[in-house]
Amino acid sequence: MGSIYLIRHGQASFGAENYDVLSPLGFQQAAALGDHLDQLGIRFDRCISGELSRQQDTARTTLERMASTYAGQRPSLEIDPAFNEFHADEVIRAHMDDLLAVEPGAMHVFRNAASHRAEFQRLFRYVIQRWVSGEHEKQGLESWQSFLDRVHAGMSRLLDQAEKKDHIAVFTSGGTITALLQLVVGVPAVNAFELNWQIVNTSLSRLKFRDREVTLASFNSHTHLELLKNPELVTYR
Repeated sequence: MGSIYLIRHGQASFGAENYDVLSPLGFQQAAALGDHLDQLGIRFDRCISGELSRQQDTARTTLERMASTYAGQRPSLEIDPAFNEFHADEVIRAHMDDLLAVEPGAMHVFRNAASHRAEFQRLFRYVIQRWVSGEHEKQGLESWQSFLDRVHAGMSRLLDQAEKKDHIAVFTSGGTITALLQLVVGVPAVNAFELNWQIVNTSLSRLKFRDREVTLASFNSHTHLELLKNPELVTYR
């Protein structure tokens, strides 16, 4: 059987004007992952990333630390926009009027997310539940189903091109991993997102495949961070 490793990006710049930048801690997490994979002797036959900077920088930092595993040339990093994260900012903006009707202080929380993390998470969860339900579609906004279809198409391309025993790394984001888990496990979207909130930065979730049959082998492994015995390395955003 082959394996697909779904790797979430390192910690990004939560609360900053541009979220899509790895923080110094995010680079440290990615380096720790590369060191751990190198020690385990895991070799990737292919490495794919979405287009986002935080995804690509996580991939490159991880692969650079796997030097001893790849005595020769490392596989090149392939870019596939199917593995981009959904546009969280656009989802929030599209649902803001509805949210303000029940949470008048929501705008202040979202504008100061870094200092209101718990409130941000509560309100973001509410918005995501509306989005994935499919009952509150907004014109011009990528729906949950469209996002799911995009991610499914990317996975189908991977499987079509894969050799039987390939080990494939996909550097992506929490929402994309959630969509893939829903496709593989078949749980409702709302339940899948309950898993999403638990996905650690640079964690690995492993899928095994035989032809077009895909099963979940492990979820959200972050041993590479736990072994360093520094709780600050375990982050969720």
